[in-house]
Amino acid sequence: MANYLAFHLCLIMFELIAVTSANMKASYGGGDENQMPFGMPPFCPEAESIIFYWVKTAITEDPRMAASLLRLHFHDCFVNGCDASVLLDDNDNFVGEKTAAPNANSLRGFEVIDAIKSEIESVCPQTVSCADILAIAARDSVVLSGGPVWKVEFGRGDSLSASKTAAQNNIPAPNSTVATLVSKFQNLGLSLRDMVALSGAHTLGRARCVSFSSRLQNNGNSPNEGANQEFIESLKQLCSESGNSSTLAHLDLVTPVTFDNQYYINLLTGEGLLQSDQVLVTSDYQTREIVETYAVDPIAFFEDFKQSMVKMGSLKPPVGTQTVIRTNCRTPS
Repeated sequence: MANYLAFHLCLIMFELIAVTSANMKASYGGGDENQMPFGMPPFCPEAESIIFYWVKTAITEDPRMAASLLRLHFHDCFVNGCDASVLLDDNDNFVGEKTAAPNANSLRGFEVIDAIKSEIESVCPQTVSCADILAIAARDSVVLSGGPVWKVEFGRGDSLSASKTAAQNNIPAPNSTVATLVSKFQNLGLSLRDMVALSGAHTLGRARCVSFSSRLQNNGNSPNEGANQEFIESLKQLCSESGNSSTLAHLDLVTPVTFDNQYYINLLTGEGLLQSDQVLVTSDYQTREIVETYAVDPIAFFEDFKQSMVKMGSLKPPVGTQTVIRTNCRTPS
């Protein structure tokens, strides 16, 4: 097993080096400009290695950080495109997104991004945006957790403002129906298949009891349709014993810190933690068919996840929005 893991890690590092080389080539102008969704960035050859180092260090110290950094990128892109608005602190001109219901007391990893940005600024001042850092850190978090690698283009801009209201409205809630999930993803130009593939990010991380409380109700409604009752009882015990709605449960109890297709297997056995997870197999035949495919074919999941991450990571701010390269990810400067 040790030899296998070492071999797997070598493969990941080889692929990551290839991705880095491709990005560097694109930065010099050697790539296809038409594939650059945000324009040609200034050249900073150290950027990806700096980001990889800090992400690896953070995950080594706290394996949950992989899910946290991945989630930061998601919650950024779902609000007016991938513009690092999620990183902005409140100021006199706007209330930021950190206190929105989907983010408050939940998002984490800001200090990791701060450390990355500080080092990059010291070697390549005003060259790499906070939004690019989020996108690459999300990719590296997946890679370091055993998942696939994909090319992340540079060139995103950082917004000068943030929107708590948009964060409240655009980010799917953990008790969302399939119809709501499809609608929120389609509003961004992401398909039903993208939605199911990107939901696979829940193979990593943990969620608070308050996020899945609807799964624990015995009120005759449908959140527990198709649920594994032993699983539900274990969740009830976890949350009742602590008496704290902030108590955490693994989104994937089987392989909680490994990026794999176990999430989909769990859904088919009724062990999806969030209601918005479990409904993918109980409420819609199209989403169930995709879940069944990913449950038996991890390669299909990895390929679709990579493509969907590229699509999501290419979401731009609204037309006419001014962006910059912020020197401090927390302030619009």
